[in-house]
Amino acid sequence: MLTGKVAVVTGASRGIGREIAVTLASKGATVIVNYNGSGARAEEVVKEIEAAGGKAESIQCNVSDFEKASELISYVIKQYGRVDILVNNAGITRDNLLMKMSEEDFDAVLNTNLKGAFNCIRHVARQMLKQKSGRIINISSVSGIMGNAGQVNYSASKAGVIGITKSVAREFASRGITSNAVAPGFIDTEMTQVLPDTVKEAVVEQIPMKHFGTAADIADTVAFLASDAAKYITGQVICVDGGMAM
Repeated sequence: MLTGKVAVVTGASRGIGREIAVTLASKGATVIVNYNGSGARAEEVVKEIEAAGGKAESIQCNVSDFEKASELISYVIKQYGRVDILVNNAGITRDNLLMKMSEEDFDAVLNTNLKGAFNCIRHVARQMLKQKSGRIINISSVSGIMGNAGQVNYSASKAGVIGITKSVAREFASRGITSNAVAPGFIDTEMTQVLPDTVKEAVVEQIPMKHFGTAADIADTVAFLASDAAKYITGQVICVDGGMAM
């Protein structure tokens, strides 16, 4: 159980982030539902959590902005007194083949997916060190492990997230702070639902379990890593991918 814990989940207005926020709240955590552009959807997440008896608040912040990320974390600490769990889930895609990819699209993905994670960890670190406790959970991807054609920017950002995860784990392990990554495979979300059936069928053939995962599969893994049951796990990358990247 996560009763009394305060969790910040970035990019939590939809998809995997939404499921993570709802799941952590169901375990007793007070959840900060961060969003960038989807304010109405973030409020829906808050209402869903509150309707189930949980506690949540939505806060707008573009985590790729160093100062804005600082303001987000400072507000949470001022309002709630602590941050126990940070889930760096905010991410975007700008897929294209390398020869057609623009510098703008490369930078945009790296800034949100990788720099955004750095920004939030950087600003939450002092509070977690003060508490001598904390759970940092970064959402990577099998694309960051295997690579994926048409996703040079996304794969690079998610591989970078793994590097950050391991370095932070080594820096903070002696202070009671764990740092782990979850690497989803193909998950049934709005993003994958729009794929043509032929593409879905081709992907399923690469998955030993022969089906897509669900957002709940990711959220349950995050909840485990956030719990006391995972207190001796740090610096790890857990693939939740039906065996795709093994």
